[in-house]
Amino acid sequence: MAARHRTRGATAGAALALALSAVLAGCGDESPADTARKAESAVGSIASEASEAVESATAEAGHRLDAIQGGTDVKDDVRTGPTATGTDGRVRTEVTVRNTDDASRSFAVQVAFRDAGGRLVDTVIVTVDHVRAGYSATATARSTHDLPGKIRAEVARALRY
Repeated sequence: MAARHRTRGATAGAALALALSAVLAGCGDESPADTARKAESAVGSIASEASEAVESATAEAGHRLDAIQGGTDVKDDVRTGPTATGTDGRVRTEVTVRNTDDASRSFAVQVAFRDAGGRLVDTVIVTVDHVRAGYSATATARSTHDLPGKIRAEVARALRY
C-alpha cells in the first residue's frame, strides 16, 4: 500500500522573520513606538498573507477532492492520530482509513491542522491506495510548513473511490 502526499502551503515563518528584520534594521533614529507600530504592521501583513495561503490551500484541496469521480464520503471511516513535530518543524499525524466496502478501494483524505485556539493553520491531502475490502491502512499526513505550538489534526473530508 503506497501513500502519496499532495500538499500546498506557505512559509509564513520565514516571511515573518524577513519582514521583522527589515523593519528592525531600518529603525535608526525612530522612536520605539514608531518601530513597534511598523513591526505590528509587518506582522499583521504576514499574518494576512499566511491566512490567505491557508484559504488558498483549502480551496485547492476542495477542488482536488471534488474532481474525484465516483467518490463516496467516508469521513466516519477515517481517523487521525496524535500529532508530533519532527526535527524539521513539520507536524505529522498518522491517518488510518477503514475500507468497509466489499472491494479494494483507494482513499483521499483532507487533513486540517489547527492551533490551540482552533484556527486552521494548514491543510493537506493524503492518498491511501488499494486498501483491501474489510481492512485498514495508514499513511502519514505532514504539514507543509513549520507549525509552532500545540497543533491538532482532524479529518476535514474523506473520499473512498
